[in-house]
Amino acid sequence: MSSIESAHDERTRSPAAAASKDRLLDVDGLSIDFATDHGWANVVNDVSFDIGHHEILGLVGESGSGKTVTGLSILGLVPMPPGRLSGGHVWFEGQDLLTLPERARRDIRGNDISMIFQEPMTSLNPAFTIGDQISETVLRHRGGSRRAAKRRAIEVLDLVGIPKAVKRVDDYPHEFSGGMRQRAMIAMALSCEPKLLLADEPTTALDVTIQAQILELLASMRDEIGMSILMITHDLGVVAEICDRVVVMYAGQVVERAPAIELFETPDMPYTDGLLKAMPQLGPATGKLASIPGHTPEPWNMPVGCRFHPRCPYGESKCTQSPIELRQTGPEQMSRCVRSGEIDLRGIS
Repeated sequence: MSSIESAHDERTRSPAAAASKDRLLDVDGLSIDFATDHGWANVVNDVSFDIGHHEILGLVGESGSGKTVTGLSILGLVPMPPGRLSGGHVWFEGQDLLTLPERARRDIRGNDISMIFQEPMTSLNPAFTIGDQISETVLRHRGGSRRAAKRRAIEVLDLVGIPKAVKRVDDYPHEFSGGMRQRAMIAMALSCEPKLLLADEPTTALDVTIQAQILELLASMRDEIGMSILMITHDLGVVAEICDRVVVMYAGQVVERAPAIELFETPDMPYTDGLLKAMPQLGPATGKLASIPGHTPEPWNMPVGCRFHPRCPYGESKCTQSPIELRQTGPEQMSRCVRSGEIDLRGIS
């Protein structure tokens, strides 16, 4: 049994891992454009995926792949203008979030769906204490007194592992370390026990020890309060640690979808294979760390055909002729590659 299969074995046999058919969130054909000097540029192109109850789904890709815009779009946080919705739906418990009035969206944000943003220092207000900022969320969605809201703030700070939470609740963001600020952001997101947590690069810029603690905390919160998580990250090590299924994005498109074990062991898209090979591996050094040549294309200058073909070591003329559709390549795996089945991508274990 591989190390990744061992790490996922318990989850994949649990009801949580099999819940993908029982959808909490269903993103269907989402497309987002931004106004640029080159005209309207499509940055999220016909993106579809779903998240089951109690499931952790990884949304993976390089910077510029459209991950964060996809996450922000779910909560209606993409500013319009300069952005615009050019297609699609985001269904959450039977409601299309994209068609709801702003007042209804505000009732959902922070309550049913919460988000951990990339950089806690810019997401926390330096002029207010940590406790005040968490209490504000509680008061907005649960009501009650300020004293009760502060008690709840202390509870969630203690829940995420802030030492001496009774005292630290009155500290300002600059008095917290980077890891503690990230925990405070998680505490704020969990304060109303959301059904879905959108975690955008929650471990970026943290040392490996703190990263491990944050991931352990998120996984335990899934189990304790029964929430689902959309883990937005460029780090496949994070995905291997806690995700049940994975959606890989490149240049605004979904290029592969698969259960985590299958994605790591038998990737079906050369881009996914490149990401896997670029992961640092345990064991003796074997030379330079692998990398994917080139860079993500600009959204106003996408290649014809497969968007990855200029960087792909397996590219052929048929990869450049027409847009490539996302198609079924296995019982639970989909890929946007015309050479699927022709090339042998080994993956990692």
